[in-house]
Amino acid sequence: QVQLKESGGGLVQAGDSLRLSCAVSGRTSGWFAMYWFRQAPGKERERVAAISRSGGSTTYADSVKGRFTISRDNAKMMLYLQMNSLKSDDTAVYFCAAGGALGSPAYTYWGQGTQVTVSS
Repeated sequence: QVQLKESGGGLVQAGDSLRLSCAVSGRTSGWFAMYWFRQAPGKERERVAAISRSGGSTTYADSVKGRFTISRDNAKMMLYLQMNSLKSDDTAVYFCAAGGALGSPAYTYWGQGTQVTVSS
């Protein structure tokens, strides 16, 4: 079993930056691709970024491309999401997920989420 725990959310102003973290624990012998999702009230959950097992490949949703950066530190078993130039539309609960590979994603494990609120 793999446990994921997000941290780093909060209330910021438009244009600010925020860095989310996701701590990984448990059975990690099968290392996974990892993902950041978000869900705003009344909207479907959206995948905003994904990173390969090694960290060498990443993908982004068009809505965050050029502003968000996903990274991972496998030695520390951590996943990160650096969010710059935040907009009010970025307000959501952010979740990290793990599973599969970048080319064949599987969202097997989920964290509990962390709230990000961007005031305009």
